[in-house]
Amino acid sequence: MRASSIADTAQVGVGDPMFEAFDRTWRVFGTGLSFAVFGLGGLALRLLVFPLLQIGVRNAARRRVLVRLLVQRSFAGFIQMMRFLGVLRYEIHGRERLQREGLLVLANHPTLLDVVFLIAQIPNADCIVKSALLRNPFMRGPVLAAGYVFNDTGSGLIEDCVAAVRHGGNLVIFPEGTRTRRGKPLRLQRGAAHVALRGGFNITPVRICCEPMSLGKGEKWYRVPPRRMLFSLHVGADIPVAGFRTGAVDDSAAARRLTEHLADYFSGE
Repeated sequence: MRASSIADTAQVGVGDPMFEAFDRTWRVFGTGLSFAVFGLGGLALRLLVFPLLQIGVRNAARRRVLVRLLVQRSFAGFIQMMRFLGVLRYEIHGRERLQREGLLVLANHPTLLDVVFLIAQIPNADCIVKSALLRNPFMRGPVLAAGYVFNDTGSGLIEDCVAAVRHGGNLVIFPEGTRTRRGKPLRLQRGAAHVALRGGFNITPVRICCEPMSLGKGEKWYRVPPRRMLFSLHVGADIPVAGFRTGAVDDSAAARRLTEHLADYFSGE
């Protein structure tokens, strides 16, 4: 069976109640299978692959780059598996803008899969992760080996983020800090703006849309939508940050102005 045939069957028999019931049941199965593979893959990386890298690659910086490449390829494979199973479709506009070095990538955060999509597209991607992931047996290995920034460094978090970009990494930040609740307005925190202003980094914005909406905050994975999800990622032109300092009395005022601009951008206004 060709790679696209399972996904394409979702377009056949639309309007037939029996087919639609089968299609939804299949997508529940496909979603569960995908997340199971994701978890087991993370455990396998921790127990089998990363220890071998630890032994074979002594240079820590080189090892981190290899781990991030492995995570990127794994995430890309995961997305392709979900597409093959007919769980989702996707389209990416402006992908070439993500193929640079030293980017500060800011995105809205509607679904559980946003970080997976972004890291799958961005070379040498770095991101801010919750320290609680250290207690997750499936994710502990990858996040430690990849050298991601943990969010429990307090006042040093902004400096850690600035350093990550200056060292050539492509840092992904969701300014909301968590997934958007369906039907609620975007509420951006100012930390991402402070990182951009402190480091003097222009922002590479990515607007993410999922239609029909699924895997949002507080939503169960098995509550699949009536049809396959379509993920759309729109990578916009870089947003220069220098102008937001003009007329601002201090960094806090500049960060507030930049955050308001970002909220309008991600809201489509």
